Amino acid sequence: MKRFDIFGTLKKDMDVIEKELYLSVEGDSPELTETSLHLLRAGGKRLRPVFVLMGGKFGSYDIERLKLVAVPLELIHSASLVHDDVIDDAETRRGKPTVKAKWDNRVAMYTGDYIYGRALELTTKLEEPEIHRILAKAMVEMAIGEMEQIRDFFNTEQNIRRYLLRIRRKTSLLIAISCQLGALAANADRRVASGLYRFGYNVGMAFQIQDDLLDLCGTEKQIGKPPGSDMRQGNITLPVIFALGDHHVSEPLRQELDRIQAMNGQCDVSEAVQLVRASSGIAKSEALADRYIRKALDALDTLPDIKTKKHLREIAHFITKRSY
Repeated sequence: MKRFDIFGTLKKDMDVIEKELYLSVEGDSPELTETSLHLLRAGGKRLRPVFVLMGGKFGSYDIERLKLVAVPLELIHSASLVHDDVIDDAETRRGKPTVKAKWDNRVAMYTGDYIYGRALELTTKLEEPEIHRILAKAMVEMAIGEMEQIRDFFNTEQNIRRYLLRIRRKTSLLIAISCQLGALAANADRRVASGLYRFGYNVGMAFQIQDDLLDLCGTEKQIGKPPGSDMRQGNITLPVIFALGDHHVSEPLRQELDRIQAMNGQCDVSEAVQLVRASSGIAKSEALADRYIRKALDALDTLPDIKTKKHLREIAHFITKRSY
């Protein structure tokens, strides 16, 4: 599936968003401009801006207002990735060198901070306090989610509830408010904005679970990094949590995770990947992702019947079937 091919009439406005993204990081510091542009040029699915624009279709659609939400949300997401790459000591993202790999950790951290600042600067052009409150609260929750992930590195005793709360903060919340803020910026009905939030939340949960599955089941060409990168970094994801509960792979998997931790991730993780693939963890994770998608589709049923609803349904199905 090519980028944006299910987004139909949004193509023109997504081109506007893409241009604004690049313009937004240009500033007085040539170094920060260069590192920020390096990150943005690596590409991405741009799901958050797409959800903003689709949310806007349920109200008075105005790209000039909506871009003041769509661009900051994508910048916030991008900034979090720069910080993630430092924490995870990641060398590549989407097949390209990370900012920390091409420059260093200090440059990467300041690049992330700079992009966050640019995002907040853009939103000041919107007067609605509610939009600012929702955005600020989401950024706080994202930071908490990041800290929880660091605290749980190589924690094989964590339960599914803890994992779900973490991905709610790290991933799902930003997708949920992308849908919600698009509607609010377009002065849509509050009930519609709430329905879009529920849709985005459940899609976001499924999206992250699918991301975790791809890390274990995808190829390096598909995902832009070696399979098993999460385990190498100590990030215990849902398929691994489920696999640790499988009696026939639990003990050897724990031994592999202990070995990976002892070697600080500087080792081959293919055996651990194969153990998870051989467990029930993959099927159970797929089933949970499907449950979230069904909840997302239920939320869609509460929304007005406009063409955008069909596109949102297509995105929901795409997310659970994607291979990148």
